[in-house]
Amino acid sequence: MSTGPETSVDFGAVDNARLAELCGPFDENLHQLESRLGIEIRHRSGRFSVIGENAAAGAAVLRFLFERAAGHAVTAEDVHLAIQEACMGGTAAEDALAVQTLRGRIHGRGPNQQEYLRNIREHDLTFGIGPAGTGKTYLAVACAVEALQRETVRRIVLVRPAVEAGERLGFLPGDMSQKIDPYLRPMYDALYEMVGFDRVARLVDRAVIEIAPLAFMRGRTLNEAFIILDEAQNTTVEQIKMFLTRIGFGSRAVVTGDITQTDLPAHRQSGLRHALEVLHGVQGIAVTRFSARDVVRHPLVQRIVEAYEKEPGHGGGT
Repeated sequence: MSTGPETSVDFGAVDNARLAELCGPFDENLHQLESRLGIEIRHRSGRFSVIGENAAAGAAVLRFLFERAAGHAVTAEDVHLAIQEACMGGTAAEDALAVQTLRGRIHGRGPNQQEYLRNIREHDLTFGIGPAGTGKTYLAVACAVEALQRETVRRIVLVRPAVEAGERLGFLPGDMSQKIDPYLRPMYDALYEMVGFDRVARLVDRAVIEIAPLAFMRGRTLNEAFIILDEAQNTTVEQIKMFLTRIGFGSRAVVTGDITQTDLPAHRQSGLRHALEVLHGVQGIAVTRFSARDVVRHPLVQRIVEAYEKEPGHGGGT
């Protein structure tokens, strides 16, 4: 039984269906809240008491989920994300930096994601650095889609180095396009979710959206484009310098990566790590650094990242 501060939340006379959606089958949403925040929740009809050191955060999550239950099913993922936002000190409803796409609004969850969105909008070049699951690529793609919809850019260029992680491209079936497609799949998935499969296909056919391996960028100058370099920790020093000098007039670039997870050979220095050192303090460039606390995937992913962050020399070479 939890002890500590107690916060009351009274939703008044509420219909049973909405209350059931809030609590979940056999109160599993409430049990998830209790387990994650170390609190105790008691309720009678629409009146809830939240007890424990994190009572205020628990009450904030209940209010958010109650609003969600008005017209949507409340899933375990909804509960997890609401807990993440409460622990980060922010709520999606208060996010003035929300990104508008054809499929809806996308919010920055917590101060680091919101800083990231702000940096992308205010700087010509933004670096998003941090572990998997922190939304670096997803939010960058969302900003690119929004910029295209608002016609502040004429096209989107999504770039990724095709570095083998224990596999050889030559042994994979298909032509070059089919060989590199798995490396670009995360950006395709984000586009499909935000724009829709058919519309993405049409935009790709018209070269409004271009998805290409890093090697194809040499010799080009990209004007009036939103350019994203994903998995930049797998670039060499020469490759990332080549990419950064492709930026043309009216363009905006975002570089994402995790400098602890490079797939380069042990003797090669990560171009991303080198670029962060060389470009430190250069006007027009912003850097947002994420940590395990910003992970918005399954709670186990956050615990895995935290465990590796505690391990000396984690993540391999640079």
